Amino acid sequence: MSVAAQDRPQRLIVAITGASGAIYGVRLLQVLHELPGIETHLMISEAGALNLHHELGMKRKDAEALAHQVHNVRDVGAAIASGSFQSDGMIVAPCSMKTLAGVAHGLSDNLITRAADVVLKERRRLLLMVRETPFNLAHLRNMTAVTEMGGIIFPPVPGFYQRPQSIEQMVDHSIGRVLDLFEVPHALAPRWQGLKQRD
Repeated sequence: MSVAAQDRPQRLIVAITGASGAIYGVRLLQVLHELPGIETHLMISEAGALNLHHELGMKRKDAEALAHQVHNVRDVGAAIASGSFQSDGMIVAPCSMKTLAGVAHGLSDNLITRAADVVLKERRRLLLMVRETPFNLAHLRNMTAVTEMGGIIFPPVPGFYQRPQSIEQMVDHSIGRVLDLFEVPHALAPRWQGLKQRD
């Protein structure tokens, strides 16, 4: 965090969109909610709300309760739509191919893509947990465009070298890696200590 930002909480913008993998956004919010000195600003798209219900049996309000401030996706006049709003970056978890395309092409057609555009233009960290498989050429080109603009493409690909025993452990591994990129301390997954001989 910069010296100028030390007088305020670490502000992270979080968006949950309509790709499969709502658990990533919820788990991220759960972890951030428990950490001191972090302020979260949440947006949930309509398709994201559907996935919360379908995949996790959660209502929109249950996920929103995990954030410090909630913004309507249609409110393009919200504070986070301006570069003058000081944040430490944005995480889209999960990120649909529609949202990826909107960010890649600078559409700013809703608050999620507008906030992402602001994060990029202000040279802050943008991380997209893209969820689709297989990728077509449009997906790949959009991911390349976002990368060239300074964004981070982060498909939540599980690591099996820690021998996870549950879906929760696999999710925590990915969320831990995301938090590392924003310099947020955590103990979600063991650190790699080098290859050791196993019996």
